[in-house]
Amino acid sequence: MTRTAKRVFTAPGDIEHLQAQIGELCEGAYVRLTTKDGDIQQGTVSARPQAQLFFDPDGAEGTNAVVRLVEPAMDPVGASQREFWLDEIARIERLDPP
Repeated sequence: MTRTAKRVFTAPGDIEHLQAQIGELCEGAYVRLTTKDGDIQQGTVSARPQAQLFFDPDGAEGTNAVVRLVEPAMDPVGASQREFWLDEIARIERLDPP
C-alpha cells in the first residue's frame, strides 16, 4: 500500500470520525458505501480497516485508512476488489444482519 494519501488528518475530531467508520466496517460485512461524490458501491469487507499514518502531497504526516471491498464470483477469476479511502465515504449501510 502506498504511504501517500490525498488527505491526512491530525485533529482529534477527524480521527474519531475515521475510528467510528472503522467500527462500522467489520471483516466479512456486506455493505453499501456512498462516496462524497455520490458513487455507490457494495461488496464484502475483506478486513477491518486500520487507521495508519500517511503523508499528504505536501509531505504533512497524518492519519487516514482504506477499506477494501470484494465482490465474490462463482468463478474466482471473475472476483473483483476495490479500495476506498475512508475520508471519501459519506455513508455506510450494512446489507447483512449485524
